[in-house]
Amino acid sequence: MRLFFFMVLVFSTPVFASEIPRENSGEHLRGAIVTKPNIAQEFEEEEIEAIAAIPEPSIKPDVPEVEEEAVVVDDALKSVESAAKDTETEFEPEIEIDVQPKSYIGDVETIKAKFEDTLLELGRTHNLGYVEMIAANPGVDAWLPGAGKKIILPKRHLLPDAPREGLVINLAEMRMYNFVKDPDNPTTHPLGIGRDGLNTPSGLTKVVRKKDGPSWRPTPRMREADPLLPAVVPPGDDNPLGTHALYLGWPQYLIHGTHKPLGVGRRVSSGCIRMYPEDIVKVFEGVPVGTKVNVVKQPIKLAWIDEMLYLEAHAEDELADSYEDIGTIKEYRVPGTLFKDLKNAAGDHKERLDWQKIREAVKIRSGMPVPILQSDKNEETITEEILKKEPVIKKRRNPIRQSGGFNG
Repeated sequence: MRLFFFMVLVFSTPVFASEIPRENSGEHLRGAIVTKPNIAQEFEEEEIEAIAAIPEPSIKPDVPEVEEEAVVVDDALKSVESAAKDTETEFEPEIEIDVQPKSYIGDVETIKAKFEDTLLELGRTHNLGYVEMIAANPGVDAWLPGAGKKIILPKRHLLPDAPREGLVINLAEMRMYNFVKDPDNPTTHPLGIGRDGLNTPSGLTKVVRKKDGPSWRPTPRMREADPLLPAVVPPGDDNPLGTHALYLGWPQYLIHGTHKPLGVGRRVSSGCIRMYPEDIVKVFEGVPVGTKVNVVKQPIKLAWIDEMLYLEAHAEDELADSYEDIGTIKEYRVPGTLFKDLKNAAGDHKERLDWQKIREAVKIRSGMPVPILQSDKNEETITEEILKKEPVIKKRRNPIRQSGGFNG
């Protein structure tokens, strides 16, 4: 009876083994086979031979086939992985993204003046020059704007049409663009430049040396005009060069600080380029000897911002003097290449140019970017004659002479 029971137990084992998951069946079945002697130990000595004589179950685990299949699957996975790597290497597309460099820096801001504010002081506080502040705030008294008066800060600047390297100086807007540290994110500073007859030259040069605490040596022309001038003015509070100076490849022309900050943003120097005392320190520390300096004269700048074309017009030369003297511009001055420049900049959108806005911007010279595309196309044929028609601009109140003006 015991023998019969044991035979049933042994022959039933493979049935349970078939229920083991396929991926683990080899391991479990081998374990089942190994445990057979453990079961035999429960019986008496004389029954062992009979048990040993029982044939192996007809349903045997096909371990080798399982292992072979696992090897095949593993090889297949390796082939897929290898093919994927080959695909990445051979067929990964090289996507070239046409990233256009940023065409402007900053944004126009508005503030409310305090009782003690002047446009000059606000300009210095916000990195702006005198003429820039006057042009952006028509009708505002430069010396006493008044408590609560809304003041526009023209801090958005289209970048000049010049290589973005070194220092770029646009005489027409009296402003420096510093590309030395980060060409994609230049810093900018207002400048004072040469007055009429002593104009700051334009062209390419470089920084040939720098001086912390420069001495000022008036030119023979200066000493002839003012015999009381000393031959040398040592470093100090009365030194016209301020605390720092960058000497250019042009003899007698420097970029320097000043002991008269009111001259920044104006045409009052003898040809040198002045900066606010705090600005020259920044430039001095960040600009090495050998840096390229590109001095241009671009009163009209054009640039795309998103889906809109902008025009930024500045009062250059006598027009800047007009702003300083009477607070407005009487002359309507159109650059000879403006019509062509506008067509080229607008490209496929040239039929959408808003010529009325363009004429007004060129007349006013506010120094702020103005959108110049309209939604509808111009139906009539446009020629250069359209720019010759001077726009009618409402007369502006003189913001200068109400308080007597000043001498720089």
